[in-house]
Amino acid sequence: MECRAGCGACCIAPSISSPIPGMPEGKPAGVRCIHLDAEYLCAIFGRPERPAVCGGFKAEEQLCGNDRETAIRLLGWLEQATA
Repeated sequence: MECRAGCGACCIAPSISSPIPGMPEGKPAGVRCIHLDAEYLCAIFGRPERPAVCGGFKAEEQLCGNDRETAIRLLGWLEQATA
């Protein structure tokens, strides 16, 4: 599955424990990454400072569903189930 441009659910729903530029402690689940822009695109995509965990995420239908709301719900559930 190709990542949906303008979704951004993976930049909101999961926690990220590794440092992110401007977020040295990472980010908690449900908190929007400061690099997610108004169009729900990553402002540091493809840049070396982007965390490896972000680059390693692969969109899959089971995780992302058919729209942003579903993706946030599914990724949020996965976050809680693995906490």
